[in-house]
Amino acid sequence: MCTPVYLSTIGRRRTRTGDGQAGRRRWTAIGANVFALGTVSLVTDISSEMVTAILPVYLVVGLQFSPAAYGVIDGAYTGATVLLRLVGGYLADRVRRRKAVAGLGYGLSAIAKLGLLAAGGSVTAIGLVIAADRAGKGLRTAPRDALITLSAPPDQLGRAFGVHRTMDSVGAFLGPLVALAVLALAGQQYDAVFVTSFCVAAFAVVILALFVRDQTGPATAREPSQGAVSARQAAGLLRIPGVRRLLAAACLLGLATVGDGFVYLLLQRREDLSLGWFPLLAVGTSLAYLLLAAPLGVLADRVGRLPVTLCGYGALILVYLALLGPVGGPVLVIVVLGLYGLFYAATDGILMALAAPLLPERLRTTGLALVQTGQAVAYLGSSVLFGVAWQLWGTGAAILLAVLAGGIAITATAVLLSGQERRQSGTKEATS
Repeated sequence: MCTPVYLSTIGRRRTRTGDGQAGRRRWTAIGANVFALGTVSLVTDISSEMVTAILPVYLVVGLQFSPAAYGVIDGAYTGATVLLRLVGGYLADRVRRRKAVAGLGYGLSAIAKLGLLAAGGSVTAIGLVIAADRAGKGLRTAPRDALITLSAPPDQLGRAFGVHRTMDSVGAFLGPLVALAVLALAGQQYDAVFVTSFCVAAFAVVILALFVRDQTGPATAREPSQGAVSARQAAGLLRIPGVRRLLAAACLLGLATVGDGFVYLLLQRREDLSLGWFPLLAVGTSLAYLLLAAPLGVLADRVGRLPVTLCGYGALILVYLALLGPVGGPVLVIVVLGLYGLFYAATDGILMALAAPLLPERLRTTGLALVQTGQAVAYLGSSVLFGVAWQLWGTGAAILLAVLAGGIAITATAVLLSGQERRQSGTKEATS
């Protein structure tokens, strides 16, 4: 039976600053596989953000979707493929081919970009194409994150995810700029964006195939072979108290997140920004994200991953409050985008780094997929409810509900995971 590293190890500082040589060794310890995976994510994010940057304004302004209809589409963008997240995670653990499963997901997302050419203005067709694209993301995310956890030492996971997410956010930063350039060159034809996005995504698949190794990590060499992972063993993850608590926390945090599209639409309407500037809002968020992801990953390894994650959701609440506050103009735009980038930098990869030590290596991908699935289901509900609240009661009431949900989620998560940390710490000390 595999014994997970207890949550008490998450908040402890394991390394000293040391001299410059020690610092370089820590960065080298992350491994070439993390940088290769980061390159794949960078190129893929250029492709996906080309589409994501123009999608909200294309649907709401161009195709006249209602806020509620957009809420359904936005929720489907992240939450409708939750089962495939679990399927991808379990399949990768069972066949021990995480790279292959991730490659299948990247390939499916690439092909889906071409589907937008045929979707036209049909809500159903757009929904199906987006579902296919997110199915690819659902298949690839957990295997990719599991490869990261198996390619770096346990005490450097925050740093490893910070490096990966920094490279990922470089792609998110460049994607909208590439979309604007393509639109300018193609006479504002959206089809040109979709074709270019497909070509970029296909290139990412080639990089994955050539440079990413199906890393199994040092833990595998120490553990005897236990055969293929069964569905009963995967379900047994829920019998681990720390996993149950982390899953509950992930669901609560997902309910506090309303989605990028809504934040940018609210900001655009509040400041009456020209539609030509809309894609650049995502660029601002990505710039803050790429500047902060690696430093916050290092900070999480030093002071604890839970405090950094909770502070990130605190930044999200400040985003909501800023959209309601009296301050406007360029100051509001800079504050909102900066805080939104801080939110992503403090939560995206760090939550996975927090989860990884709780999970047995042979079920690592399934466990990460379980956490991501819970969060995605909650996000789906949050996006739909926020869109309905906006349409029925207006933006002010919808934002206040998001603030309330965020406050409850942060408080409950602190109680859930801090209590688990204390109990696990006490258990470890008693048995040492």
